[in-house]
Amino acid sequence: MPANKTGPSGKKKKGRRARLLVITLVLLLVAGVAYGSYWSIGTVRASFPKTNGTLQLKGLSGQVKVVRDGNGIPQIYADNAEDLYRAQGFVQAQDRFWEMDVRRHMTAGRLSEMFGDSTVESDAFLRTMGWRKVAQEEYDTKLSPATKKYLQAYSDGVNAYLKDHKGKDLSVEYAALEFQNDYKPEQWTPVDSVAWLKAMAWDLRGNMRDEIDRSLAAARLSPKQIEELYPAYPYDRNQPIVDGGAVDPATKTFDPKGTPATGTQNGTTNPATGGSAANGLRTSLSALSGSLDKVPALLGPSGNGIGSNSWVVSGKYTTTGKPLLANDPHLAPQMPSLWYQMGLHCNRTSAECPFDVAGYSFSGMPGIVIGHNQDIAWGMTNMGADVSDLYLEKVTADSYLYDGKQVPFTTRKETIKVAGGKDREITVRSTNSGPIVSDRNDELGKVGQDAPVQDPAPDRAEGYAIALRWTALDAGKTMDAVFGINQAKDFTEFRKAAADFEVPSQNLIYADTKGNIGYQAPGRIPVRGKGDGRYPAPGWDSSYQWKNWIPQSELPWDYNPKRGYIVTANQSVAGKDYPEKLTSDWSYGTRSQRINELIQSKIKDGGKISTDDMQKMQLDNSSEIAKLLTPYLLKIDVKGANERETKYVREAQALLKDWDYTQEADSPAAAYFNAVWRNVLKLAFGNKLPKELRVKGQCLRVRPANDSGPQEDLNGNTRLVWECGERDPDAAQPDGGDRWSEIVRGILDKPDNAWWKTNGTRTNPGARNRDDLLATAMKDARWELTSKLGKDVNSWSWGRLHQLNLKNQTLGKDGPGIVRWVLNRGPWNLAGGEAAVNAAGWNAAGGYDVIWVPSMRMVVNLDDLDKSRWINLTGASGHAYNAHYYDQTDKWAKGELLPWAFSPDAVKKAGDDELTLKP
Repeated sequence: MPANKTGPSGKKKKGRRARLLVITLVLLLVAGVAYGSYWSIGTVRASFPKTNGTLQLKGLSGQVKVVRDGNGIPQIYADNAEDLYRAQGFVQAQDRFWEMDVRRHMTAGRLSEMFGDSTVESDAFLRTMGWRKVAQEEYDTKLSPATKKYLQAYSDGVNAYLKDHKGKDLSVEYAALEFQNDYKPEQWTPVDSVAWLKAMAWDLRGNMRDEIDRSLAAARLSPKQIEELYPAYPYDRNQPIVDGGAVDPATKTFDPKGTPATGTQNGTTNPATGGSAANGLRTSLSALSGSLDKVPALLGPSGNGIGSNSWVVSGKYTTTGKPLLANDPHLAPQMPSLWYQMGLHCNRTSAECPFDVAGYSFSGMPGIVIGHNQDIAWGMTNMGADVSDLYLEKVTADSYLYDGKQVPFTTRKETIKVAGGKDREITVRSTNSGPIVSDRNDELGKVGQDAPVQDPAPDRAEGYAIALRWTALDAGKTMDAVFGINQAKDFTEFRKAAADFEVPSQNLIYADTKGNIGYQAPGRIPVRGKGDGRYPAPGWDSSYQWKNWIPQSELPWDYNPKRGYIVTANQSVAGKDYPEKLTSDWSYGTRSQRINELIQSKIKDGGKISTDDMQKMQLDNSSEIAKLLTPYLLKIDVKGANERETKYVREAQALLKDWDYTQEADSPAAAYFNAVWRNVLKLAFGNKLPKELRVKGQCLRVRPANDSGPQEDLNGNTRLVWECGERDPDAAQPDGGDRWSEIVRGILDKPDNAWWKTNGTRTNPGARNRDDLLATAMKDARWELTSKLGKDVNSWSWGRLHQLNLKNQTLGKDGPGIVRWVLNRGPWNLAGGEAAVNAAGWNAAGGYDVIWVPSMRMVVNLDDLDKSRWINLTGASGHAYNAHYYDQTDKWAKGELLPWAFSPDAVKKAGDDELTLKP
């Protein structure tokens, strides 16, 4: 399929077809496809923002200027902080209010008020967790008066825009939605902004999916096999973020120059939950996994894909003599982009108006999340700390068992209003471990009669429920941290602000204009009693409860390390002797080690790194698993069923002979290798996993559960049964990430390892060893790509397989084809791949489509901030036919960056439009 055309339609969801029919017709008219006196192209333009001239904005104390460059990116100038944030709210509502409104309904569990009964299940799950309730508690009890003042000013700006804009004047989506169910948006509130942090935390919550997957895998795999699929982090090969350092036992503070005591942070199997999972718990966890898939993952598919790259190089090794800092978060592709670029500038900085900052914000939330101010720059990557645990709870109708006593549930009623339908009422039950999430699925009313626990367990006759303990369900002060970092002037102030960045746990990287570089690991990370967080824990035993939080003083940090650079790419934060347990489920360091190698190759023998070099490093698409596996593939003497088939497969094999392992969009070799890799994983691992982990609808003939007999009886009749996968393609296993690379690395030199062997029959012997399996994978990949890309191997290209489609997160995902045509854009043929620095990720179990991307890229030049560069995935606007809807995407796909003006003179020179907001 050619790139840069409107994306193909997905499958319709039957439950939404009738309701979306009206929306379809309206959007057809709105788009100008049909004629009409009211519904016309004028309706589309009605929502475009005014970006020139003068407007009145109620509540301002003075004039505010909004200067937009040629890409529609706004820079706001005000005399005081409240006016600055009031204007930010107004401007973001101009460009992105539909996105903001959908987000706040999602975080509050109120999507059904907009979209009807199709979202009731996800609303119920979110109400059970109580994101909005916690956000309200944060606002009421935790946040500083200054933060509340800024949040209120932001809300006032949004509401000033809403006052004068209704229906089609807000966006084409409202024109359709208002016509369909008379929906009208409510006033914006400060808690709407705070609640967005819960969505951010949810998608970056750590290892909950791994915790579920390990338990589900026990249906078909032994404990030993499961542990083989979760190898230990390779500390001897892949460098952690902080290379060295220790917690001083006397002061209980982390010293980056300290010497660690002998120990280990590597986890082991939870003794409370080892053993094989019984059918009941397996059913409950599978259903919970399905519920998780239905919760909108606005940042990306949970698990291995969520990540990011960031690194900073000291001026000692740069051509500018000052630090260079790069960041590119890997998140879900969506239309419009998750990020909103802008600048927030006090005309004169002072204690009353301390902000002169620019970067990437979230529409719907004041401040800048990633970027730089006049003194410092910072980036973020997901730390991946284990901040959520599932607890098995022994329950009755009204109580749960805890330390031998029956304790009554804490309960509350929630009413879900449904557009075009009847209200739904749910009862949320909570234990001291957290809300009972298993109540949100009919299959979870009762869990198994034999939960996989080895310590003394209560009577199993009625099974167990599942509760969720998660740090984000405790009120915190992350919103304070955002404003604190925005105005920090040095590393001390940066670290002080970072201490409030409690949820989600992020790697914060730092540089300043004085030449310093640094790193801080913040976050609210639990100290557990018994157990290690890798499997569900017994909620009836208080010894498995969380005991405390790791003190901020003990979390790793670094400042001007001797090596002259710092790399964070979701690898282990500290060495294996760091005493606190952060997680056992790190990314395995493939990207981080490649970045380390790229930096080292540039600075050896006195070399220097330029801004161009930083940009090129972001585009590095070398495949580390290809370097490892390709030499084995080239040694295989591939033979087909006949001479013609042998020739066909060897033609494909020959593509790998002179390949340099780079995954360019036009590379035939990259296409073939990734197809081989996908088939290796399927044969060696995927077909051996339980149905709960395999792709939905992918059916296999497998041995029945708990059947240890031969595959065929004495008469040669098969004992195998059909079993079909149940998981969404984006979340299925094996996903092909660097965990799977690490697994394969561990068995490549063991040709007779059991994982290489596949089941056979009398007519098909299956794979007996590594080379048999690799040969089969090479043949299967040849035929797969022949069907997808044609017979001529030289016409193949990785980009034709590996395509990006940008989808509106609501109607653009689930609406009929014409709705998607109106709102969505794509595809783009992309370079890069899973576990590459240029992480255009795909799930090997589900296919080759791009499912996470570098959602933005930036390189900050601390010597001259006006020479910094940035790019967004789409554009500034959320209006489907606006010139800035996706005007950055072509450049993003090519790896280009835009100039990033910061100083007043540079902003003025780059400005195309100027809007004055008056009281």
